[in-house]
Amino acid sequence: MSYPVTSQPQSQSTCYQTQQSDWHTELTDCCNDMPVCLCGTFAPLCLACRIADDFGECCCAPYLPGGLHSLRTGMRERYHILGSVGNDWAALTFCLPCALCQMARELKIRQ
Repeated sequence: MSYPVTSQPQSQSTCYQTQQSDWHTELTDCCNDMPVCLCGTFAPLCLACRIADDFGECCCAPYLPGGLHSLRTGMRERYHILGSVGNDWAALTFCLPCALCQMARELKIRQ
């Protein structure tokens, strides 16, 4: 004999709220950290390797196709920074040294 269902089981869902934030420094604030600025200007690939290493990725990641974009997007996701993949692409395509410097400064501040 089956009994009629009088109430449905309620799921206990946990809602994780994350606080969205902005980058701590702007894209064009390169001179706020002169050693990073100089490295980003004269040796951007060395700075990119350091960023990858500090972020916990392989130092070769910036040399892979889409590697820098993945690092920047991963950084935004990890630290809940507002933005989009399109913004990341534009920053890295049109202003690579500034974008690398911003990423390095963000890691320095967050760690």
